Amino acid sequence: MAPYSHISVAVPMLAELQNLPLLLDRLRRQTFPHFTLYCCVNNVEGGMGYEENQLCLQFLSHVKDLHLVVIDRSSAGLGWSGKKRGVGWARKVMFEEILYSHDDNEVVVSLDADTDFPPDYFEALLSTLNTYPHCSAFSVPYYHPLSGNDALDRPMLRYECYMRHYLLHLLHIGSPYAFTALGSAIAFPLWSYRRVGGITPLQGGEDFYLLQKFAKTGSLISQFVEPYCAHNMVVEPQGRLSNRVPFGTGPAIARGVDDMDESYPFYRPDGFAAIQATYNLFPALYNADIETPMSDFLRHQLATDCLWQPLRKNFKSCSLFVHACTERVDGLRILQFLKSNPNYRLPSSSLPVNFRTDPIPTLNDYRNQLFAEEMSLRKHTPH
Repeated sequence: MAPYSHISVAVPMLAELQNLPLLLDRLRRQTFPHFTLYCCVNNVEGGMGYEENQLCLQFLSHVKDLHLVVIDRSSAGLGWSGKKRGVGWARKVMFEEILYSHDDNEVVVSLDADTDFPPDYFEALLSTLNTYPHCSAFSVPYYHPLSGNDALDRPMLRYECYMRHYLLHLLHIGSPYAFTALGSAIAFPLWSYRRVGGITPLQGGEDFYLLQKFAKTGSLISQFVEPYCAHNMVVEPQGRLSNRVPFGTGPAIARGVDDMDESYPFYRPDGFAAIQATYNLFPALYNADIETPMSDFLRHQLATDCLWQPLRKNFKSCSLFVHACTERVDGLRILQFLKSNPNYRLPSSSLPVNFRTDPIPTLNDYRNQLFAEEMSLRKHTPH
């Protein structure tokens, strides 16, 4: 395989006029100049944001110093209709355009218009992917900057700490699904995208399912790797209030701290220990049925009492069987398992901070502690 040498940047846009000049300036400052920017200006047919989208299209039409491909899914007659709508479809349209315009050696960088990234971000990404050319995708580290608005920063920190706490436990147990899925923090080569059959265009969560596909079919770089320091490989999306998608950072901020405990609980270590114990039993399950800590949950979730025999029948070696088990008990099943047992939830009183009452600097210090631990655990060779 030839070294990766060109990047396609995919950015969905819905009413992003305020962020657009900043995005283009960040792109102009990149030390690696060999990239094409794909913008999908999109909205539901007749939806709010039409006027601002038209201004975005006008703004982009005057950009001459960047290699730019604009996809208009906002103008009259071109907007989304029916079930084909939302950021998932915008990403799919861009990825498919890139797929048909480049060979398999192209690198796709998924961004959002509100995301900051350092001048050598593309250079660092290419260096990492060229160092590990067999890897299917890169889950890039992220960090939401504070806005100075308590009403936004408090729920943003609560949600980010939930995500980091969850990822840290997955990293500790060596889960192949140890990644945080943000559409603004993903990179992958086209050969890998083609192999997984593309993105499933959901209205939310499409980034999670895409990364899960990459994890199932190959090696995922969820780690931060040398020689670049953390600053060079961290993207900074805005923690803004948004209801454009059904779940994620924006809806979590809109929900507020008081309503997060039910939807975004912190989980106890013994829940992750049960997951690890189940994974450790996969080789033994090749020879005979054994009860695992997840067996009752899986029987209920999959509506079958015969969990493993069909896999033994279809996969004739232990290694293939174990891989099939790992695909079955995937990132979604792991989350569902933890959610299914209230005993695995960590009481808010057990956390070192109180997200409702502690000052923002205290909450930010806790976020930074989790971030530092995560970055320390990420410094490994990709699995």
